Amino acid sequence: MSSNKFRVWLNNEYLPTHPEYSWIKEVYSKAVTQSVNNGYIAFTKFFNHKSAFPKFKKKSRNNVKMYFVKNNPKDCRCERHRINIPSLGWVRIKEKGYIPTTKDGYVIKSGTISINAGRFYVSVLVDIPNNKITNNSSEGIGIDLGLKDFAIISNGKAYKNINKSTDIKKLEKKLRREQKCLSRKYENFKKGESAQKSNIQKQKLKVQKLYLRINNIRTDYINKTIAEIVKTKPSYITIEDLNVSGMMKNKHLSKAVASQKFYEFRTKLKTKCDDNGIELRVVDRFYPSSKLCHRCGSIKKDLKLSDRIYRCDCGYVEDRDFNASLNLRDAVTYKIA
Repeated sequence: MSSNKFRVWLNNEYLPTHPEYSWIKEVYSKAVTQSVNNGYIAFTKFFNHKSAFPKFKKKSRNNVKMYFVKNNPKDCRCERHRINIPSLGWVRIKEKGYIPTTKDGYVIKSGTISINAGRFYVSVLVDIPNNKITNNSSEGIGIDLGLKDFAIISNGKAYKNINKSTDIKKLEKKLRREQKCLSRKYENFKKGESAQKSNIQKQKLKVQKLYLRINNIRTDYINKTIAEIVKTKPSYITIEDLNVSGMMKNKHLSKAVASQKFYEFRTKLKTKCDDNGIELRVVDRFYPSSKLCHRCGSIKKDLKLSDRIYRCDCGYVEDRDFNASLNLRDAVTYKIA
């Protein structure tokens, strides 16, 4: 069933016979349409064997979102301290200056309201001028992503693994404690002991805020790393097409791989490269960047993951990750992302 047929069935057949769901009519119509479209896309991917069966987004567990769009000139107006949202009216903004205001000449096309860890967020779609960088240097760079260090650049710059920092380790330790406390409250509630639902919700909010804090630190580090890389103005950037889903199957490395957020790094790097006129090259995942000698071109097939220093028979000695970044930079076979 297509999304249009489902909306017709919902409005004409289902809602008239189920008055307990009449609140759907009170919600902004475009929000309902967008949620139906999202469900149609999710089920289409499932039937095409591209994703798993869609899960119900429970309000207390997931980051539930509401979509709105500009229908008339009075909608989606933004001032310094507030924004006008259809069916909600004027809503105050805690952080001022992030959304372009109407006085600056920008027009908000659409937006999304989301809730995460008890906080409400609004993100908007705005047309902005094209500010591509045209005076890029003639040299390119290669980026090797890993677990020991987050990224090794062929120009000699290395970005450490933020998950090994003291702040992240303290927050993860605190998160484990709060999760144990939440688990005990659930068990006591099942047994009929003193735990109450209100206490469980308070403890759940504490866990959600810690998850959000850790996620924000990792995302901020990725954003700053990409911004620093792009500021060097290379003519192209080469990365490797990592098999993240395959790496996640290793139970010893799955947590470390997930915390590095490789897919988010690649997505944001591509967006930043498109904005600045930089060519993003992606090398095939079977390209032996780590086993290839940058000097003589021979492949060391017996290289182990524990070997952090690359030693070739020709006398070439270099750090394993830096050697891989040099090979990625000079790779001949690639595809444009």
